[in-house]
Amino acid sequence: MPRQRTRKKAVKAADIRAVAELARVSIATVSRTVNGSPAVSERLSKRVWQAIEQLNYFPNTHARSLVSGRSRLFGIIVENITNPFFPELVQSFEEIAVANGYEILVSSSNSDPKVLTRCVRRMLERKVEGVAVLTFGEEEPVLDLLAEQHIPLVLAEFRLEALKSSTILLDYTTGLREAVEHLAGLGHRRIGFLAGPHTLHSAVTRENDFRTAMNATKLAIEPRWVIECDHTLKGGVAGFERLQALGERPTAILCSNDMTAIGVLRAAYHAGLRVPEDLSVIGLDDIDFAEYTLPPLTTIRLSRTELARAAFEALRQQAEAGPEAKTQREFLVSTSLVVRGSTGAPKLD
Repeated sequence: MPRQRTRKKAVKAADIRAVAELARVSIATVSRTVNGSPAVSERLSKRVWQAIEQLNYFPNTHARSLVSGRSRLFGIIVENITNPFFPELVQSFEEIAVANGYEILVSSSNSDPKVLTRCVRRMLERKVEGVAVLTFGEEEPVLDLLAEQHIPLVLAEFRLEALKSSTILLDYTTGLREAVEHLAGLGHRRIGFLAGPHTLHSAVTRENDFRTAMNATKLAIEPRWVIECDHTLKGGVAGFERLQALGERPTAILCSNDMTAIGVLRAAYHAGLRVPEDLSVIGLDDIDFAEYTLPPLTTIRLSRTELARAAFEALRQQAEAGPEAKTQREFLVSTSLVVRGSTGAPKLD
């Protein structure tokens, strides 16, 4: 016989009065606690939150925003949610926001300026208190729209002179220099670079920093070995195939992101090449997948947690600062090389 589901008796949802009674405080104290009022002592606040948890009470966030005049909602717009780097970034941003009493609204531009404009309009309609635009190069068309509304903004690698805007500077230089020095130390002299799309200023910055690192290490740059790709797995495959079609090929390939590098690993496998015995490969980002590829991917770590923390702190400072308060306008996030199994000494000619 099929199993029958027994229906549980409905339990009346707890309200603010029940919380006040259990915590032995007034309804007003519960309300002030939920709204984060500094007028409530730490002792009473702890008692109220314990009662809320015990009764499984869910405060009405919409009502709270009407009373306080604040939505306590931050928006975050990322470039492409299908790239594992961005879900990992969003997860870190949400964890930090929730721990600080904020909620988040997430949108993905899908590398389309029209979609990006719709994302921004939706956030303005929801009365967000700030927006982190982490699309790494496509945000220019909508910056004026946000600036005109005096919404706090934080941008990656892009400076805006608007009063309520901050910039996160990403130090690719350190990680790329370490990567090139690592390959040179292994004996590589022929190093290729699969760049990201030149429509992204972050991709252009990474390519320029690669060139600087090569010059600093006194290694020659072969123009044919610097190829523009699209930061996807298929882009990595296509870039590898273009390099393979050349007469003389690099012994190591440094990639503008991990997705490109993982595409190279796949293409190298199908071409019958062994990594790192026949070819060394380095990515950039250190997404969670990177240590689970075969072999594990040597990569340049760009910490999503540090990036998320910088983005949140920039928005929090601007949202909570008084009219005359000075807020930090620039935040620096560094990079570093993580050596795994995809790099080794080149084969002797």
